[in-house]
Amino acid sequence: MIFFKRKRIANSKIAIRDCSGKKAEIKNPGFWTAHRFADILLATSLFAISLTPFCHAQTVVKFATLAPDGSTWMKAMKQFTEETTAKTAGRVKFKIYPGGVSGDEKDVVRKIRLGQLQAAGFTGVGIGEIAPEARILDTPFLFKNAKEIDHIYKIFDGDFRKIFEARGYILLGWAEVGSVNIFSNSPVTKLDDLKAVKMWIWEGDPIAEATFSALKIKPIPLSITDVMTSLQTGMINGVYGSPLSVIALQWFSRMKYVFAAPIANAAGAVVISKKAFTALSKTDQTTMLELGGKYFKALTAQSRKDNEESVKILKSKKLIFTEPAGMDELECAGVEARQSLVGKLYSKELLEKVETALKTFRAAKKS
Repeated sequence: MIFFKRKRIANSKIAIRDCSGKKAEIKNPGFWTAHRFADILLATSLFAISLTPFCHAQTVVKFATLAPDGSTWMKAMKQFTEETTAKTAGRVKFKIYPGGVSGDEKDVVRKIRLGQLQAAGFTGVGIGEIAPEARILDTPFLFKNAKEIDHIYKIFDGDFRKIFEARGYILLGWAEVGSVNIFSNSPVTKLDDLKAVKMWIWEGDPIAEATFSALKIKPIPLSITDVMTSLQTGMINGVYGSPLSVIALQWFSRMKYVFAAPIANAAGAVVISKKAFTALSKTDQTTMLELGGKYFKALTAQSRKDNEESVKILKSKKLIFTEPAGMDELECAGVEARQSLVGKLYSKELLEKVETALKTFRAAKKS
């Protein structure tokens, strides 16, 4: 700050002209000019401050995903990040780590908590590390079609967003992985056939554990990053995943059969740590949420199309799709699996709400 010493200058004058052009004299101009300059400086400084928006430093969001570079997920993510950077005038930028280079999803969650990463695209395993209640969306034989899936997501979206935020994360959008099928090297049409398969299970995934337990199968737990090697060595000869993901991960090259009936619908979500999100300006937060809704909703629609196309590709690669001998036994196993997870992942109340909402929706469709 500049201070002016008030000092009168004796017998000094300054000539100025008023707005009409008339000449006038001011005594003690030194005193007058110093004072007026200080007033003008203060006024213009305050005016400038009032016109200057609060300045947020550039934020680099480190984002990780298992999705391989070039996949549908990564294409959507790059579109989202590029438009976010553009619409925030470069205040928000991203560094993306695709293809599992940051580790399994549990590793990624740990790194976000440590501040080494700030955001991620997760499948159910990662979601479960943050908001296990949301894993109800992954439970076996819950949904019969895409309309049911969309209906339940719409009803419970707000509830799940609150859960994510309470755990320190902001949900930027759902990004569905898709229908999950069982892939094997021997034909599967009934439960007894599955018992002969050396089935992989994603290590530490309670949904998969409950599902295969209800199906009376003893799978082999492995990290997802170890699956391909284990297929090559023969340690396992059965996997599960969406048609698109099995192609993207190249697992299909080791498979011969596909159980045509989906055992579940795999959820996906893109999240950012609440700490990183709240460090952004309100305007940039709104931009990120709006673009998340735009791109990840579109990603779900595209994933469904890609999964349909992937089925055609798998058939062209001579994989044989086998139909189930009956669904009653499978659906009963689904009920058993969902009930077994009450009190572990979600409450009985939440399960009843979801199942009731589905029954109501189905009844309305029949009427």
